[in-house]
Amino acid sequence: MSERRAPLAAFKHLLLTALSLAMIYPVIWLFLGSFKANNEIFAITNLWPSQILWHNYADGWTAVPGYSFADFFMNSLTVSFLAVAGSIISCTVVAFPFARMHFPLKGLWFSLLLGTLMLPAQVLLIPRYVMFSDLGWVNSFLPLIVPSFLATNAFFVYLMIQFMRGIPRELDEAAIVDGCGPFRTLLLILVPNCKPVIYTVAIFSFLWSWDDYFEQLLYLNEVRKFTVPLALQMFVDNAAQIRWGALFAMSILSIVPPMLVFFFAQKHFVEGVATSGIK
Repeated sequence: MSERRAPLAAFKHLLLTALSLAMIYPVIWLFLGSFKANNEIFAITNLWPSQILWHNYADGWTAVPGYSFADFFMNSLTVSFLAVAGSIISCTVVAFPFARMHFPLKGLWFSLLLGTLMLPAQVLLIPRYVMFSDLGWVNSFLPLIVPSFLATNAFFVYLMIQFMRGIPRELDEAAIVDGCGPFRTLLLILVPNCKPVIYTVAIFSFLWSWDDYFEQLLYLNEVRKFTVPLALQMFVDNAAQIRWGALFAMSILSIVPPMLVFFFAQKHFVEGVATSGIK
């Protein structure tokens, strides 16, 4: 029986390998293109560069006069890490009463929470911009960070609720017997057991914040406050020749942080999603 299954298993592995190569081909093309000259990137069909131009990375790093990409990376890291911290703290606090406590109209508030998941983000663009403009927050990082501390992402809250419901309630009862109140129960009992879903929220929040382009374009106006996506957009100038090699080089560097975050926390990410009922 094992001899009959061997050819089938080999075929599956070959098929999966071919599909994987097809999926990562754009990244390979982007990486190799970062070492090519402008006239070679689109004019020659050869994937491998005829001459490796290492200076594309140096040129791209200092492409914006008066700034380096270190400034833009620092801005993106600041926004992303604060958004991650805000999402973890606020969503954990909001999910706790829905998952472990009883209060009036709990079902109604939970239904409203789920209803916000179906609300298109485009509907909120103008009201949010008007509100942040009245607060004087336009051209600052506040519109990109503060909403994370207010648990505005219902998906994260729902993920937390589903995970907390799977934790035995006997732990809460034992904590109450030992004299713990709600907040101590949350901090000492639930949070240590919620590490997988916390990692999941952190990864999603970091990736969405790091890759966000539209909201950053909407609220940030000064170059010194630009994040990596906005800095990459500056390479595309209709009034001058686009330096594709430098653009590709900075694009490759821009995907390194989210790749590192995902690969180092992949185990916790899979466990958090699988045990939260999202399959």
